[in-house]
Amino acid sequence: MRPESKFWHEVKKNITQISFTRLETWASAGVPDLLCYNKNGKFFTVELKVTRGEYPILSPHQISFHVRHPMNTFILQKSLGPCSVKLYEGSKILELNDRVPCTAIAEGWTKVQEHLVNVT
Repeated sequence: MRPESKFWHEVKKNITQISFTRLETWASAGVPDLLCYNKNGKFFTVELKVTRGEYPILSPHQISFHVRHPMNTFILQKSLGPCSVKLYEGSKILELNDRVPCTAIAEGWTKVQEHLVNVT
């Protein structure tokens, strides 16, 4: 199983208060991996990224999507080293791509779920 598929299973196990639909992104390049719906009735998207280092590898299509859709889009990153899960706003995609340090809006499963549950 590929790392992002394993990560998807971790997401389902650890973030139980969100309704997820996993999208087949091979059909439309750049579209995030997950369409999500929370208790506030808000839809948002999440791009899953597994990294060996500090920064994710992003395709031009993924960058373009998040630049065009900066609101209610997120990048959820898992580092393979010390297990760390971080959530970034989609609007930070250029900084992530340019390897500019940027602050995650949530770190760890509990904080990530808390943030996504309260997206408005």
